[in-house]
Amino acid sequence: MNRNDEREKSAVEQEKLETLEPELREALGNFKLNVDAWSEAMMSRPREAKAPARTNLSAVTKWALACVVFAGTVSGGLYQNHQQLEAAKVEAARIAEQQRELEAAKLAMLDEEDLMANVDSDVARQVPSALQPLATLMTEDEAQGN
Repeated sequence: MNRNDEREKSAVEQEKLETLEPELREALGNFKLNVDAWSEAMMSRPREAKAPARTNLSAVTKWALACVVFAGTVSGGLYQNHQQLEAAKVEAARIAEQQRELEAAKLAMLDEEDLMANVDSDVARQVPSALQPLATLMTEDEAQGN
């Protein structure tokens, strides 16, 4: 507030005081003078410069370091778990691929055996039924000759 505002205020207050009873006006005037004197005394007294409140940097540093260590520990554990899961997935895929290769090899082997059986049956000569009696003679002769 500047001085002009205080003068205007005091003029308005004076008008209000004039309308009140004289005893009340005198009591309020004395009270106002006392309050003004006290305010002036408080404003004009010398003040001590207060140092700003100090923060304990050691405690703050320890807390910050503890938070960093905790975050590092947790993130390291999460990273290791993630790596193990990825390695397990890779291993499972490798095993599945080996299983597929073994199954394919077994099927190929069965196909080869079937093919060889077909070739054997095709190559093997059957004695025609017309020559059957001759074939029996040959086996008997071989038995008698030995």
